[in-house]
Amino acid sequence: MRYDWELEELVEIHNMPMLDLVFEAARVHREHHLPREIQWSHLISVKTGGCSEDCGYCAQSRRHSTTVKAEPMMLLDEALSRARRAQEEGATRVCLGAAWRQIRDNEQFERLLEMIKGITALGLEVCCSTGMVAEHQAKRLKEAGLYAYNHNLDSSEEFYETIVTTRKYSERLETLGVIRDAGMTMCSGGIIGLGETVEDRLKMLQTLSSFKPHPESVPINRLVPIAGTALGDRESADAWEVIRMVATARIIMPKSMVRLAAGRETLSDAEQGLCFLAGANSIFMGEKLLTVPNADIEADKKLLKTLGLELREPSKAASL
Repeated sequence: MRYDWELEELVEIHNMPMLDLVFEAARVHREHHLPREIQWSHLISVKTGGCSEDCGYCAQSRRHSTTVKAEPMMLLDEALSRARRAQEEGATRVCLGAAWRQIRDNEQFERLLEMIKGITALGLEVCCSTGMVAEHQAKRLKEAGLYAYNHNLDSSEEFYETIVTTRKYSERLETLGVIRDAGMTMCSGGIIGLGETVEDRLKMLQTLSSFKPHPESVPINRLVPIAGTALGDRESADAWEVIRMVATARIIMPKSMVRLAAGRETLSDAEQGLCFLAGANSIFMGEKLLTVPNADIEADKKLLKTLGLELREPSKAASL
């Protein structure tokens, strides 16, 4: 386990001949994980739209002209019902997303805490992606049973300011520190295809790999261009770029769960299979990831059966 990767080392790994890179990533993956095991996660958007942030890729920003409109926060019973349905399909982790810049001490936060308690009681891992969080709020999230908190870095610090101006990179790092100090597991990754360079992507991985321990979860997202956003006319990153990022993340953060997240529905079965071979061991199930389309559940079941992959159980620590 290393926490001091140099950028030049990461470039050398990332730029290995593709088959050599996938082979090495597969070797590392098998040292630290059960190679046939994959986790099925489900994302529930409990508060959609109306966000004050200006993230250039996001349809939920009220600064963009998209088809996504601000909606009231989901009721507790609806969130629990959706979690139960996801569990019946095979999901062992439920992520609750809210289009907030930061958590505020109000009725909505209290409702979020009740959602966490209820879903944790089902025996599922619960993760939240609800913006910046203060120390006292993180403590309450942990007490409610929250297992993980998602707060993506998106890209390198230098590139980040070109796609988001309403918050600083340092604030994202501070939030991750608060999460760790509260005793929750960290979920943080990035998006490729924003217009960044390969070096930007690797600087992001370098930053993540400097945390000790490494983030327990590292989602790799492929930009899904959405009409009306600042990046709506971007082309999606090539599938080989996704595979390289998955493999590099696996090699430098051997014990982390590498999550193949947004944009997966545009990858072929063979391309997804290479991602799994290269160390991706978690995917999201359901027709949507917040506001972007996701792979069909039945198609996913068929793919997992074809590849001989088995669903991972939730961490025992999630119910402690």
